[in-house]
Amino acid sequence: MTKRLIVLDTETTGLDVENGHRIIEVGCVEIIDRNITNNFFHCYINPERLIDEQAYQVHGISNEFLSDKPKFYDIHEEFLEFIKNSELIIHNAPFDVGFIDSELEKLQLSEWKLEHHCSVLDSLILARQKHPGQRNSLDALCKRYGVN
Repeated sequence: MTKRLIVLDTETTGLDVENGHRIIEVGCVEIIDRNITNNFFHCYINPERLIDEQAYQVHGISNEFLSDKPKFYDIHEEFLEFIKNSELIIHNAPFDVGFIDSELEKLQLSEWKLEHHCSVLDSLILARQKHPGQRNSLDALCKRYGVN
């Protein structure tokens, strides 16, 4: 049986979805039977709000750069079609899932919560199990495993 995995990551305007922070970038890479395919989804998104300075320092994506990008509404159908019926691999999954579900709720698509259409594997949990007491950020893991 073919297993379809999607490695997913987002960038956001800040850390707190409850304070109205939004997604500004989403990227997904498809893996089928342990092989990375040429099928991917990537989009910058106009968040319709300003990016916090602390978030800008992390990802370097500016308000000016995003000003002419599509809004989440414009990309949501293609994004949802890409990820549906897959297992999502997300580092610190509650963060990204919370933001995605919030965007869908804003579009009155709350019935489309990720958990109803995809399974989610949190790679941060796996990293903490394999390397207890060590730094397990994506940067630390890439350095540990020699991934550029």
